[in-house]
Amino acid sequence: MKIAVLKETAAGERRVAATPETAKKFVGLGAEVAIERGAGASASYADAAYEAAGAALGSRDEALRGADIILGVQGPDPASIAAAKQGAWLVAGLNPFGERSRVDAYAKAGIEALAMEFMPRITRAQSMDILSSQSNLAGYKAVLDAAAAYDRVFPMMMTAAGTVSAARVFVMGVGVAGLQAIATARRLGAQVSATDVRSATKEQIQSLGAKPIFVEDVKGIEGEGSGGYAGEMSDEYKKAQADLVSSHIAKQDIVITTALIPGRPAPRLISDAQLATMKPGSVIVDLAVEQGGNVEGAVAGEIVEKHGVRIVGHKNVPSRLAADASALFARNLYNFLAAFWDKGAGKPVLPEDDEIAAAIRLTQGGKVVNERLLA
Repeated sequence: MKIAVLKETAAGERRVAATPETAKKFVGLGAEVAIERGAGASASYADAAYEAAGAALGSRDEALRGADIILGVQGPDPASIAAAKQGAWLVAGLNPFGERSRVDAYAKAGIEALAMEFMPRITRAQSMDILSSQSNLAGYKAVLDAAAAYDRVFPMMMTAAGTVSAARVFVMGVGVAGLQAIATARRLGAQVSATDVRSATKEQIQSLGAKPIFVEDVKGIEGEGSGGYAGEMSDEYKKAQADLVSSHIAKQDIVITTALIPGRPAPRLISDAQLATMKPGSVIVDLAVEQGGNVEGAVAGEIVEKHGVRIVGHKNVPSRLAADASALFARNLYNFLAAFWDKGAGKPVLPEDDEIAAAIRLTQGGKVVNERLLA
């Protein structure tokens, strides 16, 4: 059983799919681990550390040759893994909705593609959930990015020269990233409020010491989506929420938006008209910018200014914390493969009727088989 770990080729991607820690664990299971030279360099993992863990180093083709499993952070270009053998597993974040043609190419090449972002949000899969581990870091980094772009301090300061008021931070979307953003902003001393379409998050917001901002007494709320994600809202709720946000956002110094709906463009939370009501020097960090953005005028990969408000739209935020992001991502992959490891066979085995296997398997036997892509 050979596991190949490749150097990421996507622009700006600094993470790696296995660390020396997880490489050693795979070797402990009896696997042969082959690392493309330099795969971990941009995440501060040296080739020598992989060798010390028992992995073999080589070129991309050498790592791929005979590999049964290929690990990646982002899905590689199909042409770049042409040396992979038929039936090899590709285990990575594959962006199945955004890169459907690439999924088709994996099927045509005989690769069994397993999309880790399709991992079901069930108890036994929590340690395998790349979206949660990476979103947690993104929420933390979003606050630091906001602080870097903000021309003032976060905490209240009482000095001989006078008092500096605490920054007001508003978090929109209270999933994993939003909760971490709340916690981080609170640690920095900000006055924090937050909102979400899911009523169940109100207690979570309060538990972190932030103020919940919610629409009350409006019928037709449909925000409780499947798998822990937000769903679509009724038109009545959308209008009530827009009115509430407009009145609240004008008083904020920093806004962090995190709202996503799987397989669909990010919902628009802040309009240009709402931007215009904010104070000059305010900052918005849009963590959904790569899926179309929560903020009108946000640009992926750029910091732009509109109406005196800075809109931060960094791409691939977890990659900007490459060492820790890689460590968590690599553990997610290891936890997944180890959970299905068959000691007798000396390899992981995915039962056809297993809930996790059915959820993440995109291609098999030369065909696209995932129901979410065939619907």
